[in-house]
Formats: sequence, C-alpha cells, structure tokens
Amino acid sequence: NDDEAGLHADFEVWLEKLAPEKPYEQYRHNGFEDNGDAHLKRQVMGREVMVAVTGGKLDFGPWEQIFYGEFDGKRSKRVLIKIIGE
Repeated sequence: NDDEAGLHADFEVWLEKLAPEKPYEQYRHNGFEDNGDAHLKRQVMGREVMVAVTGGKLDFGPWEQIFYGEFDGKRSKRVLIKIIGE
C-alpha cells in the first residue's frame, strides 16, 4: 500500500474502532494473554503479500511499499520470502 503517514494513522484509528484493545473482557480469547484484539486486527489486515517481479525488480506503483503492522507488542518475528518463477 502507499507508505504515507496519514494512511498509517487512518489504519490505526480504523482498526481500533473495529477491534478496540479494551475492555479486555469483551474477547472470549482473552484468558492467558490480553491480545484478542491483535488477532482480529491481523485477520483483517492479512499476513501475506504477493508482488510481481519485472526486470529483476519488485514491481510497485510509484508510492507503494510493503509495510508490516504489529498489533501484539514487540515480539520477535520472522520474514519468509518465496520466489515463484518460470
């Protein structure tokens, strides 16, 4: 999507309206960790992107970038890149 600060802020506000962090009791998932909202936000935002490669380069629009949204604190993550070709 576009890497623009206003859009990032809009996503934050929109997601918080869809799945507010508190009150924690509103989520059946919350029992051991209070992160039910994070699971729902991740479901809405997705966890994968597919980007075409043209001429050996990622084929983005003029303003596009891949960005990652973290909704459950700063846990260690891994990135998996698969290249599917001819």
